[in-house]
Amino acid sequence: MPNHKQVFLVDDHPLVREWLTNLINKRPDLQVCGEAGSAPEALQRIGAIQPDIAIVDITLASGSGIELIKDLHVQHPAVVVLVLTMHDETVYALRALRAGARGYIMKAEATTKIIQAIRTVLEGRLYVSDRVTALMAEKFAEHPRKAGSPVELLSDRELEVFQLLGRGLGTRQIAEQLHISFKTVQAFCARIKDKLQLDNVNELLREAVRWQESQAVK
Repeated sequence: MPNHKQVFLVDDHPLVREWLTNLINKRPDLQVCGEAGSAPEALQRIGAIQPDIAIVDITLASGSGIELIKDLHVQHPAVVVLVLTMHDETVYALRALRAGARGYIMKAEATTKIIQAIRTVLEGRLYVSDRVTALMAEKFAEHPRKAGSPVELLSDRELEVFQLLGRGLGTRQIAEQLHISFKTVQAFCARIKDKLQLDNVNELLREAVRWQESQAVK
C-alpha cells in the first residue's frame, strides 16, 4: 500500500476543488483528505486532520487566504502551504511567501504544473515561477527597484480591503467577511486613500474597481 501524502484543499469554488481532487487522486503518492471554502472552516478542519500540505487560494468565501497562511504557519507549522490562485503573482506571491507559504502557482498554468509544485514543496523546496524568482532577487539587490504600482505599497490587510472594495462590497460587508470591526475597515480605507494619493472615497472606489478589473483580465 503506497504511503500517500495527504492534501487539503482550500478554495471557495466547489468546481475547482472537484477538479483538483480528480487531478491529485490519480497520482499514486498523493490523496486529497479534505476541503474547505472559507478560512475559518479550513483552520478548524486542518487542525483536526493535520494534512501534509494545504493548497490555498488567496480569495475565500469568508476570511483571507493570506491571513489563513499566517495562522497555519503559527498554529500548524508542519503543514506545508502551496498557494494556487488567479491573482497576479507580482502583487501577491511575495506576500504569500512572507506569510509562510512555500510555493505560489497561477491557476492558468496549474493543470500542467500543480503536481510538480506539490511534490517540490513537500520535498522542502520553494516552488515559484522565474518571474517571482527575479522579484525575490531584486528585493535582495543593493538598489532594489521602486514599487511598480502604488498598490504594492499597501499592507496585506489594506490590499485585501482594496480588493473587496473593487469587487463591490460595502464597508460593513468587508468587516463581516474579514471578521474585523466596521471602524477598522474605515481606518484601512483612509490609509489606502492616503497611500494611493486619492482625494476622496469616490476616487478610492473607482480606483479599486479599475484595479480589480485589470486583475481579472490578466
